[in-house]
Amino acid sequence: MPSRRRFLKQSAAAVSSVMAANLRIARSAHVAGSDLLRVGLIGCGGRGTGAAVQALSADPNCKLVAMGDAFEDRLSLSLEQLQKSEAASKVDVPKERQFVGFGAYRQVLESGVDVVLLCEPPHFRPSHLRAAIDAGKHVFAEKPVAVDSPGVRSVLESCELAKKKNLSVVSGLCLRYSYGFQETVRRIHDGEAGEIRALQANDYRGGIWVKPRQPGWTDMEWQLRNWYYFTWLSGDFNVEQHVHYLDVCAWIMKNEYPARAAGMGGRQVRTGAEYGNIYDHHSVVYEYANGVKLFSNCRQQQGCHNDMSCLVLGSKGTALVAERRLSISTSTEWQYAEKDNNFYQTEHDELFRGIREGKPINNGEYMARSTLLAIMGRMATYTGQLITWEQAMNSKEDLAPPKYEWGPIPTPSVAIPGVTKFA
Repeated sequence: MPSRRRFLKQSAAAVSSVMAANLRIARSAHVAGSDLLRVGLIGCGGRGTGAAVQALSADPNCKLVAMGDAFEDRLSLSLEQLQKSEAASKVDVPKERQFVGFGAYRQVLESGVDVVLLCEPPHFRPSHLRAAIDAGKHVFAEKPVAVDSPGVRSVLESCELAKKKNLSVVSGLCLRYSYGFQETVRRIHDGEAGEIRALQANDYRGGIWVKPRQPGWTDMEWQLRNWYYFTWLSGDFNVEQHVHYLDVCAWIMKNEYPARAAGMGGRQVRTGAEYGNIYDHHSVVYEYANGVKLFSNCRQQQGCHNDMSCLVLGSKGTALVAERRLSISTSTEWQYAEKDNNFYQTEHDELFRGIREGKPINNGEYMARSTLLAIMGRMATYTGQLITWEQAMNSKEDLAPPKYEWGPIPTPSVAIPGVTKFA
């Protein structure tokens, strides 16, 4: 089985076979008007299944025609759920377009699709995104888009290529598609809270699913099925989840990113082997070049206070930016009073509208840099060191395993601040 470098090369090499396959179709990914849009799903977990329903609900003339996943049982369960969903009439995935294994993404790309939904574990997103863009596909890419800096750099390159090819790349950082968030951020940008002095991003919540190892599972199968708990697959939960509110802070700061970061984190509750090597809490202070500080805190521990929000401290007052809690408090009080849109749906509506109108959306720059913002925080908590933006962007740390094969692979160790080195 290939190493990561060969895996990336094979993703590009697959383009020739994809192009040959596309010659057999009477249409390309540049679909306009009322032509049928064929959708492929790569990564058939819960988020992928939900994204497929939203994609199929976004356009009157689209169909899901291909699915790919590392595991046949995950694909079958997803397909069963889709066939019972409100989008069931748009699901047309016969056995010959159900693909399983590490190469499933290539087979989906070769199946004649126009749009692909990348919902696999984040580790694979950079190589799958590059293969999709090389193959001329429009893309919905779930967050985060990488787990390490080489992956971020790859995504930035792929999104530049997408611009040149007039292909859409819509990000799963869905809060940017919330009308309420858009209105609140617009008001912050207009100065209603005054000059920004500091920001706070909280992501306090309980735990999520865990997949204890089963008899007969190889190391690779266990880690892939339990992917959330391995940094090489998820990036750690501050990257996989907290990236949403870190991205909101980046948006508020007009897509400027901090100069440096320092922090601390660890495992107090999730200490068993079933929890892989990720932390259960991170606390990071980011500092911008102009002196503004972003206080980032995230925790996944049961029985604790929950809060997911961004707080802006301005010279005139404060702004709270959170789901169902959107307000600016100065000498007067403003609140977003309307019912917010379903932003999970809106991001797909915008993706398909852009394709139909020949106006592709490209969220690549911010989705990659906000992913790096989260990775930078992890670097700071894992090493205990001050990390600069330049260090984070240029890091050579590659979290990939030696090979992609169904056999033994090392179990990654838990990072120890002061011992774990920056790479």
